[in-house]
Amino acid sequence: MSVKPPAQPRVNALVPNESNERWGSDAIADLIRELDIPYIVLNPGSSFRGLHDSLVNHLGNTRPEMITVLHEEHSVAIAHGYFKASGRMLAVVMHSNVGLMHGAMAVYNAWCDRVPVLMLGATGPIDAARRRPWIDWLHTSLDQAAMIRPYIKWDGQAVSVAGAQEALLRAHQIALTQPMGPTYVCLDVPMQEERLADTVTTPDVSRYPVPAPGAPDPASLQRLQHCLMGAERPLLLVGRVGGSEAAWHDRIALAERLGARVLTDLKTGVGFPTDHPQHPAPAGIFLGQEAAEQLRNADVILSLDWVDLAGTLKQAYGHEPVRARILQVSPDQVLHNGWSLDHQGLPPTDVYLMADPDRTVAALNRELADGSGTAGPRVAWPAATGPAQPPPERPDDGVITLAWLARCLDELRQTQPMTLVRVPLGWSADMMHFRHPRDYLGYDGGAGIGSGPGMLVGAALAMQGDERLPVALLGDGDCLMGLTALWTAANLRLPMLAIICNNRSFFNDELHQERVALQRGRPVENRWVGQRIGDPDPDLAMLARGQGLTGVGPVSDVDALPAILAEAVTAAKAGEAVVVDVRIASGYNPAMSSGMTRTYDD
Repeated sequence: MSVKPPAQPRVNALVPNESNERWGSDAIADLIRELDIPYIVLNPGSSFRGLHDSLVNHLGNTRPEMITVLHEEHSVAIAHGYFKASGRMLAVVMHSNVGLMHGAMAVYNAWCDRVPVLMLGATGPIDAARRRPWIDWLHTSLDQAAMIRPYIKWDGQAVSVAGAQEALLRAHQIALTQPMGPTYVCLDVPMQEERLADTVTTPDVSRYPVPAPGAPDPASLQRLQHCLMGAERPLLLVGRVGGSEAAWHDRIALAERLGARVLTDLKTGVGFPTDHPQHPAPAGIFLGQEAAEQLRNADVILSLDWVDLAGTLKQAYGHEPVRARILQVSPDQVLHNGWSLDHQGLPPTDVYLMADPDRTVAALNRELADGSGTAGPRVAWPAATGPAQPPPERPDDGVITLAWLARCLDELRQTQPMTLVRVPLGWSADMMHFRHPRDYLGYDGGAGIGSGPGMLVGAALAMQGDERLPVALLGDGDCLMGLTALWTAANLRLPMLAIICNNRSFFNDELHQERVALQRGRPVENRWVGQRIGDPDPDLAMLARGQGLTGVGPVSDVDALPAILAEAVTAAKAGEAVVVDVRIASGYNPAMSSGMTRTYDD
């Protein structure tokens, strides 16, 4: 294994600030500190130079700690990954309109994944008479948030210190209120840089609390309970739910009390043990055949904020009417708008609770535990093949497959606890079981490319000192788009492991081109044109080493892979940020392919 040079000290000690003068941005920095935000992530920019100075020279060594990134998209992706690993929100700062445009894709991911991010930006001077020639005009927008307003929860543009304080309090409160999501506050440049003549009081943040998640109303809860008690073949769809162990055990208890089958998917973090006897089908991005059969056999389906309930039912039923009674528990509808269609299709529902799924499950368990409800007679479910598959054998042709990589990694998980931050699109959920709510964190929400490295860095930032090792299996295209996010991991000395599942292609699109060629009677052999990442092959390990990480590979030897991964895990646990470039065969998850076919044909 190649070893990176000895790490140098991260930063020199700050020079003490001996000035007693106060500036507008100092008051904003004071409030950010009071909001107890651990980190503020940014790529520097002149539009918030006042705030930058306040964070460094006014706050000094107090929180939030400043984290430097090389691109605004990485700043939001890091905050996204941090929240998924810790449940705590970070702040990011993006430079005027140009920085916001850079970060927009990551903002969309956070929105679709219902992840809160407190985003700050800056513009101006709003007063045209105060703008410098050329550059200030380029960096000023009269309605900057218009670029991202369809996929954020709230925005404000402040031109006074008092207005900025109120906007930050509101943005913080709204971002963390369920359903959660990113918010944006834009600061005027002169307001940041004005000298404060009078003392500005920092608001008491305890008087601006985040409201508790919505509880189910008693009447709706009773209807929900009645439907579940009368069900013969109940099924739970576990979607966007909380990551606490208490909520995890509540869901298991409910499923066992009801005798219900349970399905999960890979778009969200793991919400139920995948090797539980009542979890009969592998999770996927799209619905596999076994999962579809389970849905068709259910007479009552309880959706716990399932992502794309309408599309899932369509994949199971096709054009037939949905026979099962549908019980929907989700607060998500309050975010739906006419621009972003991430809310998916409108599902049929027989009982709809605009409530928090975790609080609803806990309430159902209490009702069942006190004997007020008893499950009705059950009709035997058809036998399920279950998600367990025999471990893959060593590939006969000597080419590393994704299944073989998963098996090698899974063996290491038996002795070293890991959190899988991401898996590639070709992943099949029968390759590895998830038995703990922190085993797998889910996808990025927006289904773009390039977010994986930043989200891994964010999770690693949150998991410093944790027994678990943050690990991401990234596609080569995802890695190359987000490559420079990894520099921040080296800069912060974050223990983590990135395994690049490198098939030298944007392979998902090869499948699309093959499908079109088949439909049109054209040669499928040309599907690779415009898709392959080669000639020359990017040296991902070298690119990692060039940023200060430990880079390994390319690895193409099937028999050497287990030992190389074991060394990488050891190095990461010792404090290194490690990238392993694994050359894998081009392959795909058949469940994903069938799901794509059904979606497009229907």
